[in-house]
Amino acid sequence: MSQTACYYSKTNLTLHPAVPGASMWAVGLEQAMLTYFEIEPNSRFDMHQHESEQITLVLEGTLYFEVDDRVIAVKAGETIALPSNVPHAAYTQDDAVKAVDAWSPVRREYLA
Repeated sequence: MSQTACYYSKTNLTLHPAVPGASMWAVGLEQAMLTYFEIEPNSRFDMHQHESEQITLVLEGTLYFEVDDRVIAVKAGETIALPSNVPHAAYTQDDAVKAVDAWSPVRREYLA
């Protein structure tokens, strides 16, 4: 990775498929990264876990997280923080969602 600041114009931040019904872009450095997701209604990220800590900020809509045997509705302007290796799933209902995630360490598969 570069040892200088990197600027990404809107034209450089093109959406790519993530899971069915969701598209994303990612920007990363050595120790942190940011992802942006646009998720269609009635889409799902199945139960999973990862080494990276994840902080999600919902920009539009409501994103539902299944974690610790409960469902947490994260609405626009709200945040959920997931520690490393916590099993979770996420899904939308009737509305589309836009959200950003901060990650550490970097999830290299998102930068490929």
